[in-house]
Amino acid sequence: MAGIDNIRSGQAMATTSRQPGRSESSRSNVNSDSVTKSTHKQDAVTLSQQGKEIGQMHQKMAATPSFDSAKVAAIKDAIANGSYSVNAEKLADNMIKFEKEFGGFN
Repeated sequence: MAGIDNIRSGQAMATTSRQPGRSESSRSNVNSDSVTKSTHKQDAVTLSQQGKEIGQMHQKMAATPSFDSAKVAAIKDAIANGSYSVNAEKLADNMIKFEKEFGGFN
């Protein structure tokens, strides 16, 4: 068969024809015989002990709320009864700190 360089230079590309000798029926018999004789293997996955432990930690974390419900309840009560106050200076400092951490301010 011609190489890629020969094709680019305009030379003819040699082709190969199908090999005679096998008919369609003999090919189908070979294929069906190989299917019936082959054993079907199941894929299997095994996790390491570390992988199992990570899965258990993930399940525990998914079951645990991502916030402190007692703290949220206390803040709601303080807002409801009017005793919640915001320290504007502390809030501003935390906002600036947050922006610096994420590249908002230099």
